[in-house]
Amino acid sequence: MKRLRRIVFTLNNRKMDVNIPVNISLADMLHDYLGLTSVKKACDTGECGACTVLLDGRPVVSCLILAPQVEGREVTTLEGILATPEYNFLQKEFIEKSAFQCGYCTPAFLLVAYTLLKERVKELSEDNIRRALDGTLCRCTGYLQIIDAIKEAGKKMKEESPSRTIKKSAKQVI
Repeated sequence: MKRLRRIVFTLNNRKMDVNIPVNISLADMLHDYLGLTSVKKACDTGECGACTVLLDGRPVVSCLILAPQVEGREVTTLEGILATPEYNFLQKEFIEKSAFQCGYCTPAFLLVAYTLLKERVKELSEDNIRRALDGTLCRCTGYLQIIDAIKEAGKKMKEESPSRTIKKSAKQVI
């Protein structure tokens, strides 16, 4: 008989109250129990990063965290950022730059990139991006397209900042 534990946490901005086995990983709970397919299960050892999620806003490999450890915390998967401006910029640039091949690792890369854009990292240099992507492996792309897509998304976000939009609107009225 599996021992269950009730945990309450926030998942993609929704309060969750679930009973789950005490010894399952966060990756297993999200993928197998809650049906979030963007959480990829690959190595189960924290080596590949395919299971990356945001825990309290920071990227973590969810295969190394036991599900009960998220009690009272906030978990965000790719499904939770789909309607954000940052994701819209990233999605467009990932497509433009062909920053994916098989797509298995893409949700993890998008979540890490999202944190960079969300934090409004002042300098999205190749070194800064590489450091942020350090824990996520891709066997198909070679990373250059991913780095280019993130840099371009950051650049375009800066160009379309709210203050620029307001100025453009004011000019159009005059």
